[in-house]
Amino acid sequence: MIAPRRAFRALGLAALVALAACAPVTNVVLLPEAGGRASAVAVTHGDKQVVLDQPYQAARDGATGLSTSTTNEAEVGAVWGSALAAQPARAETFTLYFVEGKDVLTDESRQQADKALAEIAQRPVPDVLVVGHTDAVGSPAANDALAKQRADFIRNELIRLGVPAANIQVIARGKRAPLVPTADGVAEPRNRRVEIIVR
Repeated sequence: MIAPRRAFRALGLAALVALAACAPVTNVVLLPEAGGRASAVAVTHGDKQVVLDQPYQAARDGATGLSTSTTNEAEVGAVWGSALAAQPARAETFTLYFVEGKDVLTDESRQQADKALAEIAQRPVPDVLVVGHTDAVGSPAANDALAKQRADFIRNELIRLGVPAANIQVIARGKRAPLVPTADGVAEPRNRRVEIIVR
């Protein structure tokens, strides 16, 4: 007969071995960004860290520590294909530019508006964020009003073309988030814009 103290030790050791065998494993794979944009992610385990900065680089954080490898699109699809397929589509951003001081689109931006509409039409339940911006000419209050006017103009156009109003959110940033930083009072055409973010 095993002494009770030894029996508890044996059970405790068995439980530790079982827990170690069931220790969670984290797998991280850096997937390619849309349009080939560069990206990176740091994976840390204790005092060890690896940086994945190339598509399909992988890190595994398990009971034995942190290890790295390289995978490929086919392997990722085989292991995580169903999870990836369940994700919502990535957000797409479309930038429309405006005539100075007005809520009138530039001619080039009309084509971008058509692309935004096509993207919205592909989404079963589109979630659209419309963000209005201005350049640095004028007072903060006037720029906030103009940014809101531009964003509302785009929102109303989207509604007119069939996008449900409940699916559109409008934000006005005025001159607070320039695409091209300038001094106050500088008329920069690239800052006179509305961004349509389709999610």
